[in-house]
Amino acid sequence: MTPQNRLVLTVYAPALAGDDKRTLAAVHGMEKALPGLRLEWRVTGGRRLAALPDRDSWLVEKIKDGGFPLVCNGDESYPVTVMGRGSSGLFGPGGQALFEVHAKLPLDATVIAAAAELLERVAEGTRAFWGRATPHDAAVDIAYQTAPTLEGPPSPRRGLPALKVFEHIRSPEIPYYLGWLNYWSAAAAQAIGFPDSARDAELLTRARRTASGGWVVQLTDAPLDLDNPAHLDALLRAYERFPEIGGRSAR
Repeated sequence: MTPQNRLVLTVYAPALAGDDKRTLAAVHGMEKALPGLRLEWRVTGGRRLAALPDRDSWLVEKIKDGGFPLVCNGDESYPVTVMGRGSSGLFGPGGQALFEVHAKLPLDATVIAAAAELLERVAEGTRAFWGRATPHDAAVDIAYQTAPTLEGPPSPRRGLPALKVFEHIRSPEIPYYLGWLNYWSAAAAQAIGFPDSARDAELLTRARRTASGGWVVQLTDAPLDLDNPAHLDALLRAYERFPEIGGRSAR
């Protein structure tokens, strides 16, 4: 499975505390969204697969440095992985430490159909501030928006706007960037001014409300492909609509 045909899912949530069961919520959420998926394997130091007969207890016991180790479905021909990591308040928005969940899945018809539910379940289960799910190729282009870089000024691709690094964003509720599917908690939606019935009419046709009062907002019907001019235009228009994203302005 090459990186180019994977869906990359990431959510940003409040830091873990003790034996925080939100680790399990992330894994269980993925399994509920994709019936038949079982993330009951780990990768050993020798890069071999090892079964986890008591996966949930193992995950809670292995919480370390604000995250949890990678677990997967054990199928090298169809790999699904998820892991969690903590980020220090020194590098967090508004000086706040975060819990990040990172998942990768094959970008096939089954995953595409379940992608919105996948993002929603992981984000709601971890009480995330915000998150996104984007095809790998588009995610690489979007990553170039972060500014500044070690080499100097930012060099965004495709005319996309430059974005601030995480520690220069004033609060964790403000999303760092956009993606194909975007999860915005109620607090994040308020921070960026979504929804506005007049300005967001098109986005609302591809949006759904979550149980916690957040939103899952889909930019394009098909997975985001920035070689498609219509998809690139949709992403550019979304950045223009929400200047708070990426710390470009303050409400």
